[in-house]
Amino acid sequence: MLVFAIGFLLFLARPSNSLAGWLAQIPTGSIPTVTGTPIGALVVILDNEQGFVNVRAGPSTVAYEIVGVLISGQQVPGLGRSPGGDWIQVAYPGVPGGVAWVWADLVEVRGSLRVVEPPPTPTPAMTATIDPTLAAQFLVEVPPTRLPTFTEPPPISQPTLPVDAPIATSGRLPVGLIIIGLAVVGLFGTLVSLLSR
Repeated sequence: MLVFAIGFLLFLARPSNSLAGWLAQIPTGSIPTVTGTPIGALVVILDNEQGFVNVRAGPSTVAYEIVGVLISGQQVPGLGRSPGGDWIQVAYPGVPGGVAWVWADLVEVRGSLRVVEPPPTPTPAMTATIDPTLAAQFLVEVPPTRLPTFTEPPPISQPTLPVDAPIATSGRLPVGLIIIGLAVVGLFGTLVSLLSR
């Protein structure tokens, strides 16, 4: 109890300016707030059958290779667009330069993008060359030939019959009458053979 009394007396005996010094340590100014910096345009990958889209090293499906993929619904910062507007340049860490290109029809762009020049097309690892010896085997040289000469055909001879030629009747029987006669004799023979049975 004695210790408590001594502590209380020391507290009361403390000068008042120390209390003011203790209160002076409380900040009275405004505290700055931390805000994020705007990232610019945002590119959202649209849903598709595959669930992802390919990203390429440049704005072409022929001249540039595939460097990665983006998943449907993924959001990436947009950096620019090709001069024709068909390709969008996006931030893609992990590739040389940290940028890649995606086909504009497969994404939704939120914000505006500036036009950027595409990177130079990569040089092929091997240049196509033609072996002249091999190519010479397939060259066919056709020697010029003389065209055949035209020979006039002989005139066509057409037989002509005399207009007033009489029809020859030298007493011969006409063939049709002989055939009819033979048919009547055959029928008569057939009738006799049937009746004789």
